[in-house]
Amino acid sequence: MTEGNPPPLTPAGYQVLLALAGGRTHGYAVMRFIDEVTGGSVQLGPGTLYRTIARLVADGLVEEVAGGESDEPHDARRRYYRLTDLGHLAATRETALLARLVDVAAEAGLLAGRRRSVS
Repeated sequence: MTEGNPPPLTPAGYQVLLALAGGRTHGYAVMRFIDEVTGGSVQLGPGTLYRTIARLVADGLVEEVAGGESDEPHDARRRYYRLTDLGHLAATRETALLARLVDVAAEAGLLAGRRRSVS
C-alpha cells in the first residue's frame, strides 16, 4: 500500500476509525461509541474489536499511543489508539462514499420520509 492510497475498509474498520476521529481513546471507549451511535444495533465484541484494530495498525491507519491523562485512574491493561494521517484519509474517503450511497438510496425512496421523484 502506498501513502495516500488507503486499503478498503470493512464496516467494523470504518466504525473504529469513526470512533477515533474525535481523538485518541482506548478500546473499551471505541466499543461504547459504536454501541451508542448505532443505537445498539452494532456491538463489536472484544475479539472483533481488537482484531480490527490490529488490522488497522498493520495497514498504517491507526497507531497505539501513550496512555491516558494524568488525572484518569491508571489501568495498565488499557491501550490507547489514534488515527494516522492515512487513517484520517481513509475515513474521509469512506464517509464521502457512504454519503453518495445515502443520496442514491434517498432518490430510490429507501429512506423514511423521502420519496423518489417521478419524472
